[in-house]
Amino acid sequence: MMASSLPPFPRAVFTTIEPISLVAGGVAPFISPDWFISEQIARHEAIHQTSDNARLVALQLGNAYLLLCMLGIAILSTTTEIKVVRGYLFTLWAADIGHIGVTYFMLGHARFTDLASWNAMTWGNVAATAFLFLTRTAYFLGLFGQDRIPDKPKRL
Repeated sequence: MMASSLPPFPRAVFTTIEPISLVAGGVAPFISPDWFISEQIARHEAIHQTSDNARLVALQLGNAYLLLCMLGIAILSTTTEIKVVRGYLFTLWAADIGHIGVTYFMLGHARFTDLASWNAMTWGNVAATAFLFLTRTAYFLGLFGQDRIPDKPKRL
């Protein structure tokens, strides 16, 4: 398993913490799509009825989170190529930027910088994603140490 080649901290983050967070994000819209939608942007005013279109998008997003979880588990537990792992992590690194950027755009500068007004969903969308982004960045910079190159299997 190539994930065992990763230094301990990023290995724990990418093979345990991230999949758990993806399952949580993936299951939430299936449990309550209306709640999931209403929590995307913390508001003080009453929430209007959610449309079937919005519910469909929320459920598709939940499905995409579950897909990302399964892809991560599959890639990190089956490949023997560190290039594949690094390519996968770089793709997620770039997506982290997009995820936080879209959240910033939709919240606007004032709400994005008003941490006291953040709800659990905003903390997940911004802080958890920033943690993953910073962990990936530190990994790429070698701050956790070098990858352990596995021994080549001996041929008989």
